[in-house]
Amino acid sequence: MTICSVKPDFWKNRRILLTGHTGFKGTWAALWLQKMGADVIGVSLPPDGEFSLFSSVENSATVRSHFVDIRNQTELDAIVSKENPEIVLHMAAQALVRRSYREPILTYETNVMGTVNLLDSLSRASSLKAALIVTSDKVYANNNSGKPFVEGDALGGDDPYSSSKAACEIATASLAKSLFADKTIPIVTARAGNVIGGGDFSEDRLIPDIWRAARKGEPVTLRYPNATRPWQHVLESVSGYLTYLQALCEDMDNNLPKALNFGPASAETVTVGQIANQVQEAFGIKTDWLLDKANQPAEKTALALDAGLAKQALGWEAKWRAEKTLDMTVAWYRAFSDGRSVHELTLSQIEEYEKETA
Repeated sequence: MTICSVKPDFWKNRRILLTGHTGFKGTWAALWLQKMGADVIGVSLPPDGEFSLFSSVENSATVRSHFVDIRNQTELDAIVSKENPEIVLHMAAQALVRRSYREPILTYETNVMGTVNLLDSLSRASSLKAALIVTSDKVYANNNSGKPFVEGDALGGDDPYSSSKAACEIATASLAKSLFADKTIPIVTARAGNVIGGGDFSEDRLIPDIWRAARKGEPVTLRYPNATRPWQHVLESVSGYLTYLQALCEDMDNNLPKALNFGPASAETVTVGQIANQVQEAFGIKTDWLLDKANQPAEKTALALDAGLAKQALGWEAKWRAEKTLDMTVAWYRAFSDGRSVHELTLSQIEEYEKETA
């Protein structure tokens, strides 16, 4: 069986700056790093909304939280100077496509200038060994062909979110060659597939929308049921990021790729409608989903990633297929609804992932 690529001993006592640590994916990353003994420094806006994974585990976590906006260069610079991180995992972002249509300026300021602010501050951090900037599977110029994207494909984006992340890629590559030109510090980007898992309560996301509908005893409405996406469990993407960072710190020759895709095995794609059918059935919703006929901002209907380079460069590949990913996700929400400790529940799934990939 494949050995888990995340090495707990590597992370013990490491000083990790994790931006976006109050978000869905960020909280999973923070808990996993904490479990392995890392010294986690969180930088993010406070969590919002009726439910929040971070708020549910905050009292059990040992993250040192700095609640600041990454658009504030002065505050961000002060935190980096004070904490002097060894490794940086940057996930703070405005991550919603439909919100980006409503708030394009906020989206570009956060996703592009927030990253520029961070990298500028990190260029003066004396202990820095590596930084990974998380972007998106939507950074590619997508013609809806469904062909899996590889890292060398053209960047682009027809909506504010996608183009802001593509611009973030360009800014990161440029600053890595300029601000860090005289340093041997790798600055890289990671492009992950559509991430699902327990504890996501964000607006305009498929699984949270289905869960909210299930609580009301209603069917969910879908905007683009035939759209395909490279779905993967949140632990898959986080394991990719951590494996990448480990390798960057251990690669004395600095020969690793500067960008990697992290997606499901064999570019596995499933339609939105198929996911909805399986999850609604698991939640016990008897009625079919409904088509949302309102005018919607344009979204690409076909998206797939080729993660072959991550396997070649790191030995990383996704472990859980779509069925297992959905089973783990539904199990999390069911246990949450039954009142189980969120901290205990989330850690138990991290431990299961570790065991199944050991």
